[in-house]
Amino acid sequence: SRLRRLGMMLGTCCCPHHLALVDVKGFDPKDVTVVMKDGKVTVSAECKEEHNTCMGKTRSYRKYTKQFSLPPGCEKEVTYSL
Repeated sequence: SRLRRLGMMLGTCCCPHHLALVDVKGFDPKDVTVVMKDGKVTVSAECKEEHNTCMGKTRSYRKYTKQFSLPPGCEKEVTYSL
């Protein structure tokens, strides 16, 4: 589906019914990081852009962070894909 192409999916083998879809639309995959620590998954993305215009330079900065807890016993089986 379109949402699967635009977002990041996180799933686990031991808990196949648990799935998270995180929409990181507008971010390049190299700008997205996934960290798991203390039973929590943190998905973050950061992007800095600079453009020259006839009026001067414009800069934009975007940052996204999403954190959620994993079900007990699934910490070692987390997978993700973009």
